[in-house]
Amino acid sequence: MKDSVTPRGRHASRVTVAVITRDRCDSVLRTLDRLAELPERPPVIVVDNGSTDATVAAVRDHPLGARVLTAGRNTGALGRNLAVRHAGTPYVAFSDDDSWWAPGALDTAADVLDAHPRLGLLAARTLVGPDAAEDPLNSALAHSPLPPDPDLPGRPVLGFLACAAVVRRRAFLDAGGYHRVLFFGGEETLLAYDLAARGWGVSYVPSVTAHHHPDPGERPGRSAVQRRNALLTAWLRRPATVALGHTARLAAAAARGEREAAAALRGAIARLPAALRDREPLPARVEHAVRLLERVTP
Repeated sequence: MKDSVTPRGRHASRVTVAVITRDRCDSVLRTLDRLAELPERPPVIVVDNGSTDATVAAVRDHPLGARVLTAGRNTGALGRNLAVRHAGTPYVAFSDDDSWWAPGALDTAADVLDAHPRLGLLAARTLVGPDAAEDPLNSALAHSPLPPDPDLPGRPVLGFLACAAVVRRRAFLDAGGYHRVLFFGGEETLLAYDLAARGWGVSYVPSVTAHHHPDPGERPGRSAVQRRNALLTAWLRRPATVALGHTARLAAAAARGEREAAAALRGAIARLPAALRDREPLPARVEHAVRLLERVTP
């Protein structure tokens, strides 16, 4: 891993923005343009996941002055772990190379985290595209069935969008960050579980806003990866009966000829030994919360 730093004058910030990217030069530069406009002037760390285009040079030349960490290969979501380890602020806000934060959002997030010391992760409201449409996840998080907690803000949840989350650095490291077995795709649920298992709160706070401008094109194979990781998450943290039930349902879908189910099952089987080595079932209180969510989620 190589590290380069371009100095930039900033007032003291409580939040570092961490960006991961790979072979998306134009997109990440647009994100840096937006981050440079923020009144908070946050420090920014960009982790390059093995780009083969001009991304690294272009980010280094950008006037924002982001700190650039080059992983040398595609580390997936683990690039975020690298950024958090190098951050020098108590809080870290995640952006992908197609997302950024609304002006004032980072100060608001820091105020909320300052006021609630048990809050480990703040899930923000996400607005999508040039029309700033509400991401459907906003409504799901706002209507979480988990009961309010007197020492947490907003709505307790066990899910979030990775590019619209702000974490307490200490809590993120305590939970181990994103898990190596999942790599990328639906990796947020496991992190939420691990934070909750260690007593950290995870809350949806809609007063904090992130903007997401995803590529409108299709993403082949993404559904299979998400189904694979859902199964692996079950084996990593859920009771064996639950994990076996997930496995049986996915196997049945594969047997019916669903190509994505078959791909998901093959991928899960390949990673299952590593998942079983890291298996750590959730505490009863967190498993109860997960089951409550499952009862009300279609």
